[in-house]
Amino acid sequence: MAQHRVAVIAGDGIGKEVVPAGLRVLNAALEAAGAPGLLTAEFDWGSEYYLQNGRMMPEDALATLDRFDAIYLGAIGDPRVPDHVSLWGLLLPIRKSFDLYVNLRPVKLLRGVTSPLRDKEPADIDFLCVRENTEGEYAGVGGRVHTGTPYEVALQTNVFTYHAVERIVRYSFELARTRRHRLASITKSNACQYSMVFWDEVVEAVSKGYPDVEVNRMHVDAAAAYFVTRPESFDVVVASNLFADILTDLGGAIQGSLGMAPSANLSPERKHPSLFEPVHGSAPDIAGKGIANPAGAIWAGSMMLDFLGESQAAALVMEALQQILEAGQTKTPDLGGKASTEEMAGEIAEMVRSLAGKL
Repeated sequence: MAQHRVAVIAGDGIGKEVVPAGLRVLNAALEAAGAPGLLTAEFDWGSEYYLQNGRMMPEDALATLDRFDAIYLGAIGDPRVPDHVSLWGLLLPIRKSFDLYVNLRPVKLLRGVTSPLRDKEPADIDFLCVRENTEGEYAGVGGRVHTGTPYEVALQTNVFTYHAVERIVRYSFELARTRRHRLASITKSNACQYSMVFWDEVVEAVSKGYPDVEVNRMHVDAAAAYFVTRPESFDVVVASNLFADILTDLGGAIQGSLGMAPSANLSPERKHPSLFEPVHGSAPDIAGKGIANPAGAIWAGSMMLDFLGESQAAALVMEALQQILEAGQTKTPDLGGKASTEEMAGEIAEMVRSLAGKL
């Protein structure tokens, strides 16, 4: 069996803590499943690299990454580097250059985690968000004129192409067919009479090929409310780059902690390596304290294993994570416990080994 080659970018802040914790669990799961461990190469790119070199990653970084099967990322962001510089200097170039057009974010309340939503159980919070990941509000089209004068103007132009909208919508319909056959399409077409009406028209056109999937079209403000008041009504959610970015952070909150939330940036056709990361960001307020929740990174790692064809190891990771959460004795402070990042990851790795052969 060939080893999977994974580029590891711990990045900034708590990324440097949760990525090693995640790799510990992933390799334990692969060993338990009888598969070779990951063949990793670590890259010290991120904000520290920027402060030393004036860029977030080297000029040949994309060519280097393209030789790997997957990318495992921790977090990007540092108070010393403007957010737009760090984002546009590393993560967005990878997403756009590798055409990682699917950003898949599960919103699921795991066993053993309490949601801030009263009386909601794991069966009530279990849906998938599909975010268009290459254009829309993050296309990067725009500019500023009359800079530094009282007449300064800033323009940020959203870009929606039929090609990009159609493929993300079709992916979402296909995903809905593997679940409960319900798709929620999120826009703001009452206010955005060009881009969002265009999105609605594409959804309508694609839906004709999926008569078995129920389509619910809603505005983003209503969707935000329904995430809180009736999360059980969602199955698969598809939205533009910005809308899904915001909604999935809300999704992380209702699933118990933003530290729980994973994501995958996918090249479904596998033309380039896909990228897997937790959603929580670099969390500079707790970085270096050893208390960051590793669950999001571990869950994202499970998604990576599954995408790489290691479904048994991926299932081991998720079952071990939930059993440790259910036991309740080894949780990080964001989940109401006192465990460190390493302690929680260590217990999950041990649970993986004890589950070997049982799934």
